[in-house]
Amino acid sequence: MFRPSAARRPPYAVCAGTCAATILLLTACGSSSDSVTGAREVRGAATASAGVAGPQADGARGRAAPGPYAPRIIPREIPALGPKTRFAIPADSRQALVVTGDAYDSSLSTAVLYTRDDPAQGWRAATERWPARNALNGWTDEHWEDDLRTPTGVYGLTSAGGLLDPPGTMLPYNQSPAFALSGEGFDGESLEGSFDYVIAIDYNRIPGASPLDQKRPLGQERGGGIWIHVDHDGPTQGCISLPEDRMRELLRLLDPAKKPVVVMGDAQGLER
Repeated sequence: MFRPSAARRPPYAVCAGTCAATILLLTACGSSSDSVTGAREVRGAATASAGVAGPQADGARGRAAPGPYAPRIIPREIPALGPKTRFAIPADSRQALVVTGDAYDSSLSTAVLYTRDDPAQGWRAATERWPARNALNGWTDEHWEDDLRTPTGVYGLTSAGGLLDPPGTMLPYNQSPAFALSGEGFDGESLEGSFDYVIAIDYNRIPGASPLDQKRPLGQERGGGIWIHVDHDGPTQGCISLPEDRMRELLRLLDPAKKPVVVMGDAQGLER
């Protein structure tokens, strides 16, 4: 703060003379002085009762006191998904099975189910990371029939079925002997039991129809019948496979009211 130096102050004698003159003047006008003093007291009392800051208040005079600090909560995103992939997940979807391939040409992958029960909080993992498999030749952004690749993207999960009784699923479930399967896979493994439980992936199919439905809106040449089914210890032709106990767990967890989807692709592609 700036302070005037002692050299610039009036000499004491001048100050004393001035003060003495002032005292004589006030003595002569005692009645007026009393009136002025009383007016000042009245104004001061009114100011205090109105809650207005006095001359010693800071520059914030008249402003409301700030409230308590409320930190902004940023909703959690699904890990390892890039902006393009996240944007493809419907805004009203509250369940997402994320299947992440080890590499573009690999048939090995993992799967985690995420839920978004509170949009303000964002996504959280509802399951552990499960081992999974995909097609023999890996992944593709443009699937064609018999290319032995799994189509990448975000697709609805709207119906299920299988050879066995439904394990308490909320999805529409078509139990049928048509899900019986035999033969061998690419590694010579038995395919029996692979379709004991299946969940249809809405790639090139009519959403909500039975997994056995053969209608292909994009044309037969674009492939179809892409399911999540029971793992048979080998690569698939285009589907996603999970261990049998995980398939039962997934069927029990998926809720059509939460608009479940599958988000699938190789790790590098999902980061886009």
